[in-house]
Amino acid sequence: MKSGDELPPLTIPITRTLIVAGAIASRDYQDVHHDAELAREKGSPDIFMNILTTNGLVGRYITDHFGPSAVLRRVAIRLGAPNYPGDTMTLTGTVTEVEGDTAQVRVVGANGIGHHVTGTVTVTVPVPVTVPVPVTVPVPVPVPVTEGAGTEETGS
Repeated sequence: MKSGDELPPLTIPITRTLIVAGAIASRDYQDVHHDAELAREKGSPDIFMNILTTNGLVGRYITDHFGPSAVLRRVAIRLGAPNYPGDTMTLTGTVTEVEGDTAQVRVVGANGIGHHVTGTVTVTVPVPVTVPVPVTVPVPVPVPVTEGAGTEETGS
């Protein structure tokens, strides 16, 4: 990994189920995340995704790219345009800094109405340690040779 590397985009369909499940999983029971009628009464056109779900999706985006040994050290995000059901969010990222096994990645999540999330993630990707595997070399075992073995003639 080096500064300037771009991560492949991740496209996420924003479904009503994703929004409600994310709110429940993060124990965010505010009605604007699960009740469309109450969300409209509060001025929103529909329910919308909460920040904790967005945070989790950003973390998934980074660890999907860097692998299961990646450790998120810092996630600093800011929300913008809401994620409503029926939209799609595309996450993109660019490595902005690398120091040893730690990188800083600039992340943007865009939907149909603008940038839903912007921020930076600091991730450590431990360098795998190669442990030499002992090689067992078979030791030849002497086979006793019997004099005359294999030289017998068969009579007909």
